[in-house]
Amino acid sequence: MIRLFLMVLGFLLVVGNGANAWAASAKAMALRQANGLVAFTPTDKFLSANFVADETNPAFVFGPVKAFAASRKCPTTWLYEGDRKPPEKSAGKAIPMEYTIYLEEDCPNKVIYYVFIDQSDLTPQQWIEWRQRFHKSKTEEEYGQTKSKLEKACAAGCGFNAELRFIQINGQLLNKSPEKYLQTDRKFAPLYDLNLQKKLSK
Repeated sequence: MIRLFLMVLGFLLVVGNGANAWAASAKAMALRQANGLVAFTPTDKFLSANFVADETNPAFVFGPVKAFAASRKCPTTWLYEGDRKPPEKSAGKAIPMEYTIYLEEDCPNKVIYYVFIDQSDLTPQQWIEWRQRFHKSKTEEEYGQTKSKLEKACAAGCGFNAELRFIQINGQLLNKSPEKYLQTDRKFAPLYDLNLQKKLSK
């Protein structure tokens, strides 16, 4: 009896540690196929990165990415767009300035995609400079305030080089900013308040 128990326990440990050991739901598999998404394991550098969750005027820094993934209540899987294979540093390939990575949360009644932009190959300062290129329509004064807040977060040790760009639920874009959704619906506390310019205790 003890031997049988140990065998079962060993099997559960192996399954528990295996990547994507659980079977994805039919809805999750259908959405993956419809969107051309493939399961993979992101780099440790991305998983360890902090992130912001508002594209235009973030108020907080969250993180790290792996802590957010671990906080999900339902099974999760990292996905990438099948026609855009993740860059392989070992192969000496150039790393794109931006790379899209999906965190799938497979719940009984819904499938949620948290869509991240991975820029973990950049320093936080390079991330800010790259971001500025996409805000040319904003006045220098308006973007300058945001840029200053982001730089102060970096100086305080709360740098970041990832962004939660948007969220989809059952294939539909969430009509709420990811930043607000994390705090109100997911109760995921931020690390740093950009408006108050201070670290937050959890």
